[in-house]
Amino acid sequence: MDLSAATVLVTGANRGFGRALAAELLGRGATVYAGARDPDRVDLPGVKPIALDITAPASVKAAAQATGDVTVLINNAGSPPNADLLNSDLDDIRLEMDTHFFGTLAVARAFAPQIAANGGGAILNVLSGLSWVSFPDAGAYCAAKSAEWSLTNALRQQLAGRHIRVAALHVGYMDTDMVRDVTSEKSDPADIARIAVDGLAAGTYEILADNASRQAQAALAGGVSAIYPQLP
Repeated sequence: MDLSAATVLVTGANRGFGRALAAELLGRGATVYAGARDPDRVDLPGVKPIALDITAPASVKAAAQATGDVTVLINNAGSPPNADLLNSDLDDIRLEMDTHFFGTLAVARAFAPQIAANGGGAILNVLSGLSWVSFPDAGAYCAAKSAEWSLTNALRQQLAGRHIRVAALHVGYMDTDMVRDVTSEKSDPADIARIAVDGLAAGTYEILADNASRQAQAALAGGVSAIYPQLP
């Protein structure tokens, strides 16, 4: 894919990894819409700010109507992991699913017809190594990301005939506000943005951006004992 000729919508582009993605795409000559709940908080020169709350159907519809030239969609917007499945409030758990699963799906449904009408293109869903491995303290987030991975696989098959290639980015911790309290090793968002955009340009279906995501994927073949060796 020639990204210099692409018009890209990045959701959650006002900060963190979304901002890094927008900057990387701009550097490659793409036209970039920077989606954010508050477009006034988009501070990256050269992008086109657009109001977009992926959990609000009216906002998603309005964003699709306000554009028309999008050929690449990057579903990056998300919420931080803050709910476990046994003890957290169900509303907090629903928020994870509403954001990462239903929100991602809503945006894909809204923009797929536009991308197809423009001759085809791509959708990149920003997932996680936690699509494949679950941590109890972040059980709701992990479940939502697993569901988003399954969503990605289904859309990949449904949209292929409309010349839309659906890819997934899997990555561990990045040095963003979302995980500012995590003390584990974190990747530079700019480095991961470069890897993600390289994969998108190359037409890679599953982009594994770091060792954590590669190890998580490899563990799947070993079954439960390989993924969770702490279990008796």
